[in-house]
Amino acid sequence: MSNRKHSRNLVDGPFQAASRSMLRGVGFETADFSKPLVGIASTWSKVTPCNMHINELADLVESSIDASGCKGVLFNTITVSDGISMGTQGMKFSLVSREVIADSIETVVGCLGYDGVIAIGGCDKNMPGALMGLARLDRPSIFIYGGSIRPSSINTDYVTVSEKVGEYAKGDITEDELIAIEEVSVVGPGSCGGMYTANTMASSIEALGMSLPGSSSQDAVSDDKKVDCQNAGEAIKRLLDLDLKPSDIMTKKAFENSIAVVIALGGSTNAVLHLIAIAHCIGVDLDLDDFTRIGKVTPVLADIKPFGDHFMSQLNEIGGITPMMKTMLDNNLLHGDCMTVTGKTLEENLKDVNPYPSNQKIIMPLNNPVKDSSHLRVLYGNLAPEGAVAKITGKEGTVFTGNARVFNSEEEGMTAILDKKIKDGDVVVIRFEGPQGGPGMREMLKPTSAIMGQGLGDRVAFITDGRFSGGTHGFVVGHISPEAELGGPIALIEDGDEITIDANKDILELNISENEMKKRADLWKNPNSSPKSGVLAKYKKTVQSASKGAITD
Repeated sequence: MSNRKHSRNLVDGPFQAASRSMLRGVGFETADFSKPLVGIASTWSKVTPCNMHINELADLVESSIDASGCKGVLFNTITVSDGISMGTQGMKFSLVSREVIADSIETVVGCLGYDGVIAIGGCDKNMPGALMGLARLDRPSIFIYGGSIRPSSINTDYVTVSEKVGEYAKGDITEDELIAIEEVSVVGPGSCGGMYTANTMASSIEALGMSLPGSSSQDAVSDDKKVDCQNAGEAIKRLLDLDLKPSDIMTKKAFENSIAVVIALGGSTNAVLHLIAIAHCIGVDLDLDDFTRIGKVTPVLADIKPFGDHFMSQLNEIGGITPMMKTMLDNNLLHGDCMTVTGKTLEENLKDVNPYPSNQKIIMPLNNPVKDSSHLRVLYGNLAPEGAVAKITGKEGTVFTGNARVFNSEEEGMTAILDKKIKDGDVVVIRFEGPQGGPGMREMLKPTSAIMGQGLGDRVAFITDGRFSGGTHGFVVGHISPEAELGGPIALIEDGDEITIDANKDILELNISENEMKKRADLWKNPNSSPKSGVLAKYKKTVQSASKGAITD
């Protein structure tokens, strides 16, 4: 079978002379027209450290593609920064960008007839966005992670700064001390260094089989990451020759592997949202209950920030995630027969992987895990008939009952927290931040970090129809569906109502009678205003529930 299934329609024969003339204008030579064309989707941008180096990686990938006998063609797509926009109205555009990125990759590759695609991503939304685009196209594809940032000289990072804001609000540190931490905590290229959303998604994509082994843990600035890029050319050529496509790799069993690895690493709640969306794009039936099913038998093994003590770069130093995956495979926690972008199965990829050094303290043994079942809990109840996603490690307990403090936006909630109006036993409720209500489903890192910084992490709970950053920890529940904008039960909570969160029974309950709930529903009027035009208005009209991955098709 030809490995030029798409490009031949673009460049072969005399009637395509005009198309070839345009390509000659960007550097094509005659011999290039008989080679498979491979698009390189780069997310380079100077808007964030996560992506500021990706142009250099993209150049290495292009050279490796050309050396393999294919022809690489470089193009860009957008990225935004959750970290910079966090806590502002700008954060409403973050999840929207996932759709824009997927659409743009699909658009360019579909228009220009590339036979294969390599996407390079480095921040929270451009990784799932890239995978969604690759899934829709279903052409031989590889994802390359831009890599993790190294921790600062004093072992701090972006999330440290966020939590120090809470300490400042409490009066524990001065503004000068806060700024001193700010000035040193993010240095150089790479994604945030804990098991936050970027590293979670990179790991999940490697476990899914869509990245070359080792890609997910490598430092952004490292020889290993350069080698990862240099190996991409031969790998994509092999996929083209085999006609091995994402639909051959991203199977239901592969998604189960991905979920298991996310749980073992103590990964971000955003993985639930994104993996469901990616699965939808490839035609795999994946839902919230799959996370519960797999979570019952999969322990948390990683002692990595935000709730642990280590950074991704330290995990990389001892071998990355592959030794952990080998242990999981040997104990029947992964499916070894899943195909990967190496052209080999997961079991074949892991066959010769060496175990971690015996003295390491980052990945715990199976007989002494951080937690013996998943930290990602899918909760149901009269507050979440369609489900909610909690991130509960057990460090703050597993059951919480308290009284609601209700806010109709993140800003309102943040003001109350910083003004020290949140007390022991409160359940902070921030609503109208869901996919439609935001619109855009903002992350709540600033208020949760302020709670942690004020020392309330084990004494206050937090629920929302919005999302949480991978850097969030504490007693938190997000993705509550149906959301407040649709008149979901979260819209009916009143100050002082008793709420129970039970991560043992996976229950989220508003402790009022059914009659009272119905009475409030009958009287409810939506107080929220909506954008009248622009991308947020368009997004609001098309986005679906968080329980369905906040997809837009």
